[in-house]
Amino acid sequence: MAGKEREITLRFLAEPADVNFGGKVHGGAVMKWIDLAAYACAAGWSGRYCITAYAGGIRFVKPIMVGSVVEVEAKVIYTGRTSMHIGLSVRAGDPTSDQRNLTTHCIVIMVAVDSNGNPTTIPEWIPETEHDIFLRNSAIALMEMRKKISSEMEAHVDPNMVIPEKEKSKKDK
Repeated sequence: MAGKEREITLRFLAEPADVNFGGKVHGGAVMKWIDLAAYACAAGWSGRYCITAYAGGIRFVKPIMVGSVVEVEAKVIYTGRTSMHIGLSVRAGDPTSDQRNLTTHCIVIMVAVDSNGNPTTIPEWIPETEHDIFLRNSAIALMEMRKKISSEMEAHVDPNMVIPEKEKSKKDK
């Protein structure tokens, strides 16, 4: 039911097929797990099919060993009209222990879409606890930072972008 399932935890074993050349779980596998958990969380909250609009701030804190129990926790931390900011943390540890260590964390923005693929409205999430208010405010601050980063990133996307004179003079020094 839309607007009721705010968080989800996926739990599974890291398999040998997930290994990289260094013998640890491949970062791409972790990113796939993050996207799956973000989707499940967003679909649970919105009651709609959702697409990934943004994934950022991914921090690989500690490697995951093959055979570890992996927990990917996803939680709605902010909602817009059609989008949801999902905070994610990945923890892993030995399956014979209940201890799980933080390995990765990030934010993913998902957008709910209708059957034609157009963004569609979702239930609003209203924070109730002090920690939830902190998470929402953090998501809002990150939105503002992303706007600044996005304009800076344009230079990397558009090869015809003109470098401002003040940047040219810095470059020439």
